[in-house]
Amino acid sequence: MSLDVTVAVPFRQHGSTRLGEGEFVVALSLDRDWFSPDQAKRLIDLAAGRGLVERDDGEVVATFDPAEVQIPEEFEPDASVLREQSAFEQILDACVAAGVEKQAAVAGINERQSRLGITAEAAAVLFARANDVNVDDAAEKATRSLAE
Repeated sequence: MSLDVTVAVPFRQHGSTRLGEGEFVVALSLDRDWFSPDQAKRLIDLAAGRGLVERDDGEVVATFDPAEVQIPEEFEPDASVLREQSAFEQILDACVAAGVEKQAAVAGINERQSRLGITAEAAAVLFARANDVNVDDAAEKATRSLAE
């Protein structure tokens, strides 16, 4: 399941968009028994990297409305939620979240990649920007990966 659903759960549980980092970790590790405390902290890092939360003086602050997130009954995240997404995956997710059909996004990205002879990540950034989708963080990540 997706990172945003997992991150929304502690906020919904506490009826807030702002939790102490310890509260957030306890909600995921002790209350739900989904992750170890270290994994829950890693989840905060991933969520911050994706722009879902911000850290503010020892607190985790949702940058989205957790009440708007649909949480399926019997929801339980799997370990894949702790895997950091590639820049390409982040950009594709952002395009889909902005209303672009996934199949159309992949086709558009593939077309740019083939036509311009560039990496999939670079093509995805171009596609997203052409569709007015903000992917600045993922574009920066893609740029860093090219330098490595």
